[in-house]
Amino acid sequence: MQGPGGPAGVAEPRHGGRELAQALRSVHGAPLRLESLSLAFCSSLKPSPELEHQASGPKDPSPEPQGPSLLTLQALQELDLTACSKLTDASLAKVLQFPQLRQLSLSLLPALTDMGLVAVARGCPSLERLALSHCSCLSDEGWAQAASSWPRLQHLNLSSCSQLTEQTLDTIGQACKQLRVLDVAMCSGINVAAVRRLQAQLPQVTCVQSRFVGGADLTLTL
Repeated sequence: MQGPGGPAGVAEPRHGGRELAQALRSVHGAPLRLESLSLAFCSSLKPSPELEHQASGPKDPSPEPQGPSLLTLQALQELDLTACSKLTDASLAKVLQFPQLRQLSLSLLPALTDMGLVAVARGCPSLERLALSHCSCLSDEGWAQAASSWPRLQHLNLSSCSQLTEQTLDTIGQACKQLRVLDVAMCSGINVAAVRRLQAQLPQVTCVQSRFVGGADLTLTL
């Protein structure tokens, strides 16, 4: 079944966060059975009642939505927040609590740091696909804390994460045993030897995008 806005269970916004807030408010008190939601390039989306509840206040270990919030979408399987540039670590930590979420994109979020990465790992432990390209504030330390939460991870995009080094690849190789596809293109801190070491450690990895890693132009496809 497909409606005028696309397949059932899928929502793609055409404007800012206001329409999302209105939709969530209209179903407050009843679960909204969305499975896939794209908010990509909603640059006006920011920490507010549309996305979170008291993100800067005391943390509630079992938050209950008091108004329009992504927390009402407990059936969500896929979420795209690419280039929602005003989102912060605090807002992501408050909102991204989906134990069954399988696919997530946080690419092009300039404010995402290790703190936010670790919070997302704890809130979304079932991820199979994760995109974090151009998140230039992420470091090896964040991955050292987050990777163990993602044993199901199969597709990972870390392209242009300029602070990452071979330590992150070693961490991923130890924690993410189901990894199949990895993109570390334009990661200047990762060298070709580290990429080859990861593939030796995880032979099931069939594709590693590593253009200009350590100054080399290398794409490995088995």
